[in-house]
Order: sequence, then structure tokens, then C-alpha cells
Amino acid sequence: MTIIWWAALIGLAVAIILILSRLNPVYALLMGTIVGALVGGASLAQTVDIIVTGAQSVMGTVIRVLAAGVLAGVMMESGAADAIARAIVEKMGDRFAILALTLATMIITGVGVFIPVAVLIVAPIALEVGQRMHISKLALLVALSGGGKAGNLISPNPNTIAAAKGFNLELSQVMVADFIPALFGLAMAVLLATLLRHKGTQVTEADIAQQQTTTKDIPSLKTAIVTPLLAIILLLINPMGNILHLKALQSFQVDAMYILPIAGIVGTLAMGKASHLLDYMKAGMNRMTDVVLILIGAGSIAGLIGASNLPSQVVSLVKASGISGTFLAPISGILMSAATASTSTGVILATGSFSKPILAFGIPALGAAVMVHAGAMVIDQLPHGNYFHVTANAMQMSFKERMQAVIWEACVGLTMTIVAVVMYGIL
Repeated sequence: MTIIWWAALIGLAVAIILILSRLNPVYALLMGTIVGALVGGASLAQTVDIIVTGAQSVMGTVIRVLAAGVLAGVMMESGAADAIARAIVEKMGDRFAILALTLATMIITGVGVFIPVAVLIVAPIALEVGQRMHISKLALLVALSGGGKAGNLISPNPNTIAAAKGFNLELSQVMVADFIPALFGLAMAVLLATLLRHKGTQVTEADIAQQQTTTKDIPSLKTAIVTPLLAIILLLINPMGNILHLKALQSFQVDAMYILPIAGIVGTLAMGKASHLLDYMKAGMNRMTDVVLILIGAGSIAGLIGASNLPSQVVSLVKASGISGTFLAPISGILMSAATASTSTGVILATGSFSKPILAFGIPALGAAVMVHAGAMVIDQLPHGNYFHVTANAMQMSFKERMQAVIWEACVGLTMTIVAVVMYGIL
């Protein structure tokens, strides 16, 4: 059966309201699907079919996210991410402190570490530098969060995997296409943090004392970079072959499902920590569990929208309004990530709900994926999500202080979105 479009919107609205009410996002998405299907005239059995069909549609993404857990677990638990961050800051010195902190967070996130974890890793270093160089906590957070957003745009994290699979693309294609918008995001984060360096409260000894830092068993930089370097090289072989028209490289079509775990395993061996591999894999799996559950919930509501005539109605509405259909891609990413306060959930909902209408306007799949993905970075740091609170605690900031950074973080995400729209929607 076909669900009427307004019933699908009711289901989506119910899910968003429940998420804003702090209900577990998985249950919120499932409840929204059930309400929308029943209001739209589906029977109880048909509602189950809609949920199952929607969940099945995200299984490819689920498998790749689980595979990415191996790389993420190795980078986070082995100390490799810490080693890379400290090396960047030490090498660049105090003169380029803000650039170093922003770049460190971008790289840590870009190689597969979740953005909240990347901020947690770099925060102790940032507070030490901030006190020494008299940089405010507001500026430090804008640097770290802005760098994290730029890195998140090009990372093999769940949000990028969802953006790629939402438009039937390879992960490496989206990562490469996101690179230039990410560089503009990095530049904007550095600029804003520099302008804000004397705004807000300064770092105190108490702030540094409260940070639980550890340097035990940190690997050398040479061994720490093996995992991310191998992953990046393997992921870029096929895209570089397409760019250079080299058949030998073009024939290398190995999915990220293989590449990311292999890079994690090889990197663990290079660091001499083979005995800890199972622990790293377990930690990575634990971190991916919540993401996988949200994927299933988002898949269910995508199934509801796919079973409705909402996509065709959206296309008709946009055409009638005279607005360019290009803007549907970034707007959907912005709205869905704002509603869920989560980049990955926002991308999943945006691609699952609006991919067909976006493509119906003749927008190439790669351009659509980049614009949706960049849009999801604009206001995903709102207080009803965990990122807001994790980063506030990392920087020893009050709720009011943390809120002051939201608008500046949004400027970084908006910069990347504008660049993505110009590159892939206008030019």
C-alpha cells in the first residue's frame, strides 16, 4: 500500500518530538514509524513489514559501520590518536598553537575517531596550551570543535558511510569529494578561534588539574600513523586510478568493509600490541553498538517515507515554489541533524527521507551526498545531543559558556556547506 504523505510527516514529527523529549532515539524512531504507518491506514501487519523493509535497507551500512569499529577501537584504545595529536602540537609550537590544535583534532577525527572522543583526546593538550598562551576556553573549543567538524566530513566514520550508502556510492568517493569543503572548514575554525582568543573565560590551574590525563604506553609516532596511513592509502587507490585513468589502480575495488579492519589489525601489529587486539576490537564494537541501533531505527522511518508518496510531493512543492532543487540537499541535512543533535543520525534520516526527491531534480549522486553531509555539520552540536555535554565537560565549561560556542561552531559547518553547494550544486 501507499501511505499518504501527511501521515509520513506525522510519523517523522513524532520521532523528532520524542528525540527532543530525550527518549532514546531508537525507540523514538520506531514509535514515529509505527504512528505514521497506522495513521496512514496501514494494518498492524503492514506496519511490521514497513519497519522490516526499512531496517533491511540499511544493513549494508550497518556492516560497514561494524567493520569501521576495528579501526576506531585501535586508534582510540591503543594511544595512537593521543600520540598523533601531541606530535602535531609539539612540532608546530606555540606560535601556531591554534592552527596546531585545530589541525590535530581534524586529523584525529579524519582517521576514524569519533568527534566527541577526538575532542576529549585533544582537550587536555588544548587547556595546557591555552593557559600558557592566554587563549580563552571559548576560542579553544571553537578550534577543537571546528577542526573536528572538518575532520568528520572526510572521515570513515558512520556519518560518511551513511552519506555514501544513502546515494549508492563508495565511501572513498565521498571522502575525496568532501576534502575541499573540509579545508575551508579548517580555515574558518582557525580564523574564528584566533578572533575569539581573548573572549570568554581564561584557562586556570584548576581546569588543568581536573583533567584526567594519561600518557601510559603511548606508541611512537612512527607506529601510531601506520593504521590511518594504510587506511587512507587503500581507500584512495581506486579514486586516484579514476582521476589518473590508470586501469591497474581502477581495478582495485576493495570495499571499506575489508580495508578498515585490515588497517586496524596491521597498525596494531606495527605498534607491538598484538596481545591487545581483541580488547581494541571489543571496545570498537561497543562504541558502534549505539550507532548500529540508531541506523536500524532510522532505516525504519526511511521505510515509512519510502512507502509513502511524500518524495513525489516534495518534488512537486519545490518545483511550484520556484526554489532551486539543489538547496533541498543541504537543507535536509541541516534540519535532520538539528532535530536529532547528531551528525550520523541526521545524515541517515536526510538520505533515507530525501534522497529520491533530491536525485529527482537531476542532482548527481556524489554532489547530493556531499551537500547533505556538509549540511549535517551545521547545527549538530545542540544541547539535546551528547556532543554538547561531552565537549563542555572536556573544556570545563558551564552550560552558558558552552552555549556561546554554538553559533561559532555553526559558522564552521555553514562555511563547509556553502562551499559544497557552490562546488557541487552551482558550478
